[in-house]
Amino acid sequence: MGGETTANHFAGRAETVIQARDVTYHQAPEPPPVPDPHQVPSSTPWFVNRTRDLARLSGWLDPDAGGPPRIALLTGLPGVGKRNTARRWVEDTRGRYPGGELYVDFAELRGPSGGGADVSAALTGLLRSLGTDDRYLPTTLGELVGLYRTRTAGRGVLVVLDNVTHPAHVSTFLPGAPGSAVLATSGRRLGELVLDGARLLPLEPLHTDSGSRLLADLCGAERVAAEPEAAARLVEGCGGLPVALHLAAARLLTHRRLTIAALVAELEKESGGLDALSLDSANGMSVLLAAACRDLPADALRLYRRLGLLPGRGFDAETAAAADGSDPATARRLLDVLETASLLEDTVPDEDTVPDRHRLHDLVRRHARDLAEADEPAAEREAALRRIVDHYTVRAAFADRAVMGNRLRLTDHDELLTGHDDPFTGPDARAAALDWLEAERADALAVLRSAAEHGLDRRAWQLAESLTALYLHHRHLADWIESGTLGAAAAARTGDTAAEARLRSLLSRPLMDTGRHDRARVELEAAVALADASGHPVLRASVREFSGRYWDRFDPARAVRVYEDSLALNLAAGEPRGAALARLFLGGALAASGDHEAGLAALTEAYEQLSALGDVRMAGRALAAVGRLAEDAEALGRAAEMLRETRAAYYEAEVREELAGLLERAGDGAGARAHLARAVELLDAGGGPRAEELRERLLALP
Repeated sequence: MGGETTANHFAGRAETVIQARDVTYHQAPEPPPVPDPHQVPSSTPWFVNRTRDLARLSGWLDPDAGGPPRIALLTGLPGVGKRNTARRWVEDTRGRYPGGELYVDFAELRGPSGGGADVSAALTGLLRSLGTDDRYLPTTLGELVGLYRTRTAGRGVLVVLDNVTHPAHVSTFLPGAPGSAVLATSGRRLGELVLDGARLLPLEPLHTDSGSRLLADLCGAERVAAEPEAAARLVEGCGGLPVALHLAAARLLTHRRLTIAALVAELEKESGGLDALSLDSANGMSVLLAAACRDLPADALRLYRRLGLLPGRGFDAETAAAADGSDPATARRLLDVLETASLLEDTVPDEDTVPDRHRLHDLVRRHARDLAEADEPAAEREAALRRIVDHYTVRAAFADRAVMGNRLRLTDHDELLTGHDDPFTGPDARAAALDWLEAERADALAVLRSAAEHGLDRRAWQLAESLTALYLHHRHLADWIESGTLGAAAAARTGDTAAEARLRSLLSRPLMDTGRHDRARVELEAAVALADASGHPVLRASVREFSGRYWDRFDPARAVRVYEDSLALNLAAGEPRGAALARLFLGGALAASGDHEAGLAALTEAYEQLSALGDVRMAGRALAAVGRLAEDAEALGRAAEMLRETRAAYYEAEVREELAGLLERAGDGAGARAHLARAVELLDAGGGPRAEELRERLLALP
């Protein structure tokens, strides 16, 4: 068989052609060597912090470790800086991968319509960059994947995949060479990638200091320094999202007459505030968040909108269900969808919080609220708020009952709680209720504000009364003053004189603790008059007990008379706990008036009565008063433990301080230090105003 060999040249390469009889064979030339690709775009020049995140990436994606290709996935809120962090890490580690760096942006593959990504087109582009001529590119996805892995099998390569939406996208682009790596970014938490050995690295928003540095880098330190307070509010309003800070800076630089303060005023508007972080219809936080919501199922998008109607940031599944008008099981399922889409932030559970709580970033919440105002009828928004307020009022009432037991309250629990399941049952009910109240502290107060603003006055004063169970234990004084003020005003608007009297008397306590004695006296005088007008016998006794606390500070003899009135009213009403409390405070007033023997007798009787009633917290306070009056360290120590057991932090701190002084005078410096340190710890946790004073005293102890 004869033949003839010739050479053709294509683009500088020789192709061998073999002619044999009537058949011509073309032998493909070897592709010429191509330079190692370096396709990853540069990061922005303004990049701050992320040191820890970059170090974690370096530790996991170490090419020297060898083995199969490693995968890391950066996730987080829209605008948190996933793409820029990935690009900065590539710049910092350039040269570690001998096969170069490849790059695919799935957002470009999906196009403006947001449809499915063209994976074949992406593989084709990568193969071209690796030196494959178009004539030798396969036409099927499977063949493209096979050729891609063959072409990346020689030397370790880094593949960066931006805006991934499906786990399969990552596995498709795994290189063939050991020591290779894939670094992907996604707005979705693609947990399935863990099965492929991936490390999931969620990015958190920047801390305030880093956000301030970034704003100064973007706008110029001089401009930020000219409006420091407004700049701090802008950083806070952007919530640590680098994209939001870039958008804010772009507006300030584009519109030179726009002050930082004016931009902050735009951002802080309750409706439409996100417009402050928009340059045009295609560039802004609203556009970014809308893209994150684009693939949500209809029911998850509905929940997202209604979560924007929550007055506070934090919530659990039960609260979400109330906002949505669904049930907790449905809410949990939909919350999982929103969490996967990186639209929720998880709170970090610790010993002071309840688990399974979520929150919305402030800018995400604004976007959700804007959607609700645009897409939800006004009647449904009002109904959602009523459901949220009802939920908090009922849950707080259950918590109040678990914490405080059978105390005086004006809220009718039979009417309010009938038909609802009690979430606080079992031996740990009291602790669980206090944990819930503490975890919900800021959000419950926000709900109370919203109830008062929208005319839900009966629920507002009921919620304020129940929240007192928290404030009596953890002493959040500013919150207590606001809650009591709102509750008393709401009760006044309903014309409920008894409820108004109760809340005004309770309000006197934080006012006294913060030194606002004149206002406390005004509240107490109004409370006494309102209680007498109501004719409620136990309430009349209770407000006099609170009034006695005021006179304890200014006129002990008058305090004795007021407490005696309270005791008589309680006895007449057949109220044993109220009578025991009146005796407790009467004993202190008698001792302060100089009658130590009568005071000690009254305190001892109060301790015995409260113990018999099972009121450990108040029995502990009575025993502490006995120990204080008798200078009995053993009694004070037992009282401190009783208060610790019931988590009455404020009163425990008082007793620890008293005990520390007693031990110090007795020469027991170590014991004094231990009790004083515990008092400082308690006051710090509760924001007590005397924490610093006691800390200085602790440091001064030998």
